[in-house]
Amino acid sequence: MDIGLLATFLTPFLPTFLNISSKVFDGVLEEMGADALHKAKSIWTALAPKLTAKPAAQEAITDLAAAQDNPDLQAAFRVQLQKLLAQDPFLAETLAAILNEPGTDGTLGTQIVQKVIGNHNQVIGQNYGTAITTVEGNVSIGKT
Repeated sequence: MDIGLLATFLTPFLPTFLNISSKVFDGVLEEMGADALHKAKSIWTALAPKLTAKPAAQEAITDLAAAQDNPDLQAAFRVQLQKLLAQDPFLAETLAAILNEPGTDGTLGTQIVQKVIGNHNQVIGQNYGTAITTVEGNVSIGKT
């Protein structure tokens, strides 16, 4: 289970789940889509009772919901998620399955990240849904 992915995915939805701001929710729904909201709700339903039972985790969630761009608060949330999922492997498996469900809009289906260094190297992968790629450096595609 990729804790960073889970935390990054949930963060935009935290104000909504904590009933802090509906304006934030409207922007998140428009940007991320209904499938993402459905996944986030499923994940939150599984996580919330266990996270909110721990005072440190509750504080991390509340703080991050109020200041989502703060890297220290993001790290605190990731630490709390990591502790919880290390103690509950079944929950970790459940959340991984939810995250990996392909959505109708391609949101967070199977993800492949490959780092290729060197000349004439090949990459192989499988993708369900929308492919988003970042390419940096000297790149040529096709025969040279």
